[in-house]
Amino acid sequence: MTKKISEFSAADAALGYVYQVRIALVWSLRRLKQGQDFLVTLETLDDVTFETKGQPDELLQTKHHKSKAANLTDASTDLWKTLRVWFEGYAKGSVPKGAALHLLTTVTASAGTAAANLRVQNRNVSAAVQALEATAQSSGSQENLPAYTAFLSADAATRRLLLNSVVIIDAAENVLDLNQVLRSEVYWATESKYHDAFLDRLEGWWLRRVVKHLGHLHEGDEILSDELEAQMSDLREQFKADSLPIDDDLLDFKLDETIYEAHTGSIFVRQIELTKAGKRRIAAAIRDYYRAVEQRSRWLRDDLLLIGDLDKYENRLVEEWDLYFEATKDELGSAAIDAAKESAARSVLAWAERTTIPIRPMVVEPFITRGSLHMLSDELRIGWHTEFYARLKHLLLGKAGS
Repeated sequence: MTKKISEFSAADAALGYVYQVRIALVWSLRRLKQGQDFLVTLETLDDVTFETKGQPDELLQTKHHKSKAANLTDASTDLWKTLRVWFEGYAKGSVPKGAALHLLTTVTASAGTAAANLRVQNRNVSAAVQALEATAQSSGSQENLPAYTAFLSADAATRRLLLNSVVIIDAAENVLDLNQVLRSEVYWATESKYHDAFLDRLEGWWLRRVVKHLGHLHEGDEILSDELEAQMSDLREQFKADSLPIDDDLLDFKLDETIYEAHTGSIFVRQIELTKAGKRRIAAAIRDYYRAVEQRSRWLRDDLLLIGDLDKYENRLVEEWDLYFEATKDELGSAAIDAAKESAARSVLAWAERTTIPIRPMVVEPFITRGSLHMLSDELRIGWHTEFYARLKHLLLGKAGS
């Protein structure tokens, strides 16, 4: 079924921006593998700019088109807009002499054109200069006129000098095909079966970092190679056999009113209410429950964890809880009054709030344990009050019948 699209849709432009962000990551990963120290910026001197030792040394223009049917002719607007950026930047001194200038485009340069002659292979800068000069002097394109003016304003030596630094990379992968390109760039980081999950987290971090960078552009915020290297190192550790990734959005999760209200009638909340604990402890429990459910679901979805692994983990949690719970019951005695039972229940709850039982040796994030314990309490497999099952079993029966 064909979807109707508004004539005002900015889908193509949006894809272009996403492409720019993803290409910046691809090229940054390639530099990282070469052991380079660099910083990268977007939307400064160019779409993507790389600097080493405080000097811009590589500028990248990206041009994304959904169809490769278009081609890069001598009068191509994509080509001339790019040349305008570089020639005007060179005249102002913002594009330094010797910086590598790349135009990466998803379309194909026609044989014999200036763009074709500026590829890495079969390069002929002299022929490209002649073709561009002829076009700038004869074309009647008003859209390209500012670019023609900037080009012709430079003397012949400058044109040749600048075009010596220009490399056209045409017929490049489109934004969707970059999935495979990114996989190839991180193939060494983790097992191949985890590549998709690894990239999801790497790209999530990269997008958040780019948003922060763009939001603080005028304050000089730059993305350092050290940041990317640290993130890669952290993710590699999380995808080892004795670890699991903990997602940043869950670490940073803040409980809102909607999620709070959605869980107020849950069995695990009723368990806490039996202890007469305060509302802030209930809110913390809901937060941890939500985070643990979501993180565990992601692990299962990404095949990082098996159902059997969770069963073993939950059995360990129940065993540890049982030791503390039974000891608390013994101390309490059979003749305890309600206030004493509630106090003892708060003690068991406090144990659940501060204990950490790793699901794998290196997974020590507390919300996993706390949230998993609340998940078990929601099933009445464990509880805090000595009489939790007798008082709440009707809720479990109602839950099963709903």
